[in-house]
Amino acid sequence: MGAQVRADVVVDVAGLTFRYPRAAHPAVRGMTFTVSRGEIFGFLGPSGAGKSTTQKILTGQLAGYGGSAAVWGREPGAWGPEYYQRIGVSFELPNHYLKLTALENLRFFASLYAGETEDPMKLLERVDLAEHAHTRVGKFSKGMAMRLVFVRALLHRPELLFLDEPTSGMDPVNARRVKDMIRELRDEGRTVLLTTHDMATADELCDRVAFVVDGGIAALDSPVEHKISRSRRSVRVTYRADGELRTAEFGLDALAGDEGFRALAARHHLEALHSQEASLEDVFIDVTGRSLR
Repeated sequence: MGAQVRADVVVDVAGLTFRYPRAAHPAVRGMTFTVSRGEIFGFLGPSGAGKSTTQKILTGQLAGYGGSAAVWGREPGAWGPEYYQRIGVSFELPNHYLKLTALENLRFFASLYAGETEDPMKLLERVDLAEHAHTRVGKFSKGMAMRLVFVRALLHRPELLFLDEPTSGMDPVNARRVKDMIRELRDEGRTVLLTTHDMATADELCDRVAFVVDGGIAALDSPVEHKISRSRRSVRVTYRADGELRTAEFGLDALAGDEGFRALAARHHLEALHSQEASLEDVFIDVTGRSLR
């Protein structure tokens, strides 16, 4: 990484490649992107696309890759123990000490960090696990275990978080709690790299989303720009006529001067107006020719 890189760039990946031993094809091939301070950056793609492999390289779990993967100006392997004081990782498959309680798990992991840590009970309260603080984690459901691994990643107040499917297995209420906390992290100036195959999560949370397929990035932009790029420039109007709901469609660009639209609005009660915006999943399929599932 050269001196030209902006000061606010936290993650700088260029031409990243990785092949697992005996694998027929590379898991990551030519990946290039940057993530800035205070950004939620999303990897959106199906299982096996290379999202988690890239995350493992950036968290120092995999070596032997090609290209460059720098975090705060250094390759992960060049950092040493200090690196893990600055990053937090939430895995898709929770890895807790099952015979310990939720509180004991958090207290143990907090003891591994040199700096000040969050109050474990307050973190458990944030994700609605306080009443289970003294329950052995082996009795937790997947959703409960996922909430615990998420707050464990926050214990040491990391500057950069790697979140792999952070709402997997959660009911809508608890998924909302976790999403709200992720937004708070961004608002505090922390950086989040989020991997998911869940279109709704990427759309709700991410400032930018990379479409990942076959180990590479097929498209990279904000969710809004992704959707606008493939949207139909028209408006569907739902109105009531003779006691029945009906629909009509008008061009978006000339809507203000469209005589047909103005006449319809004058004569009938309009119930709804919807632009014909593509979903993030629609765009992904259109760009990559692949399904997210």
